[in-house]
Amino acid sequence: MERLNRTNDTVADSATLLRWNEPQGAVFDATQTYRYTLWRCWNPEAPSIAFIMLNPSTADAAKDDPTIRSCRQFAKVWDYGSVEIVNLFAYRATLPRDLRCSLQPIGDDNDRYILEAVESAAKVVVAWGNWRSWLGRDRTLLNLLSSTPLHCLGVNQSAQPRHPLYVKRDTRLQQFIRKE
Repeated sequence: MERLNRTNDTVADSATLLRWNEPQGAVFDATQTYRYTLWRCWNPEAPSIAFIMLNPSTADAAKDDPTIRSCRQFAKVWDYGSVEIVNLFAYRATLPRDLRCSLQPIGDDNDRYILEAVESAAKVVVAWGNWRSWLGRDRTLLNLLSSTPLHCLGVNQSAQPRHPLYVKRDTRLQQFIRKE
């Protein structure tokens, strides 16, 4: 597993870096096919918030995509100093349907990074939208996080947590109610 160091564009082993040692970064597999986590920190003195979404797209250690920009905006409005993004599936795809092209869309280390993000965050936001039930991944994750209070930006018609790109910027966080 490699963590890209934004400051000098070198590669460092993720085990040797302390969490939030860099103001922004990401952890990918060696082929950059899977992104396990991405973080942005603008105020290390303020609490951190974690978003759990569907899958990573084009954002990397240095570059944000529209979803990451949206999560950062929400986090700043809510007075958080950093955001960490993890996903149900670590396979990078710009379209959710492309996840089906992967024989292993979850990624070997994905659950470990999700748990680390949840453990270090003051608040956890679930935001995976409509594709969640593929491979039962939403249920698996909700079971994994059964003792963790979860929040969302509202729910869609199928009672799944809404994605940050598809809600108004003044949307307030609400508790995510787990459905059995």
